[in-house]
Amino acid sequence: MKKIGIGLLGLGTVGQGVANIINDPSGRHPLVGELDLVCVSVKNLQKKRDISLPDSIITTNPLEIVNNPNIQIVVEVMGGIEPAKSLIIQAIRAGKSVVTANKAVIARHGEEISNEAKA
Repeated sequence: MKKIGIGLLGLGTVGQGVANIINDPSGRHPLVGELDLVCVSVKNLQKKRDISLPDSIITTNPLEIVNNPNIQIVVEVMGGIEPAKSLIIQAIRAGKSVVTANKAVIARHGEEISNEAKA
């Protein structure tokens, strides 16, 4: 079975939690085993984080995630309105599924994002 490619926009507290779940197979639903963390976008490469990921999957350019053909699901956990909203819409337009924990962007632009997904 082909793995499902995940792109992560943000690697703060929530992003690190998501990355840990994807990368640690113990005690999780079997379907999570089919997920592959392909790329992670961060604002600051030098920031100290409580997670160790290969440098090869970390970028400062979120468009590398949105435009990556090996990524089927984009997980947006960067927070704030922009660039989160624009990246969510670009990911939808690129045919990707999007998961977000961003209440602010959904509260302000949820209808626009929903319409984009329907289109």
